[in-house]
Parts: sequence; structure tokens; C-alpha cells
Amino acid sequence: MTERRERSFRGISQRLARHYLENLGGETESDDHVVAAEWEARLSSETVSVGPSLTLTEVTVVFEGAPETLDGLIDDFAQKAMRAGG
Repeated sequence: MTERRERSFRGISQRLARHYLENLGGETESDDHVVAAEWEARLSSETVSVGPSLTLTEVTVVFEGAPETLDGLIDDFAQKAMRAGG
């Protein structure tokens, strides 16, 4: 069974998100699509306002794969993404 999960991460670029997915075993198909044997991910980004004068890049990743594969993948990706800012 394939499942789809969407997560958003602020403060990283789409390029950096793609790099993290490659480090987790993926191969870049295009700027917004990374695939691996047991999962795939689609990336998009936008600028969001945080307060009256601050903006950040928010990258949205749509992960697809078996639920047991996605659990570890998303956790590992989130740890990498959280360290990006500091």
C-alpha cells in the first residue's frame, strides 16, 4: 500500500531539501522530483511572511511510499531540515 504525506519546512531552500533527500538515498529526476527504490518526493517552495517585516522560504515536500518506509524517512529528513538554520 502506498501512502502520501505532505510536510512543510521553513528556513531551507528547495535546493537544500533536494540535497537532503539525495543523502537519504534518493536520486534527482528534476528540480522538484526525487526518487528512490521505496519512496519518492515532490518539492515546491514559496515565500511566506513571518511577522510584519520578515519573510522565509517554506519548502513543501510530498512524500509517497509505504507507511513503514515514510515513518523513518520523514523523521530523518526533518532532523536534517531542523539543523539547517543553525
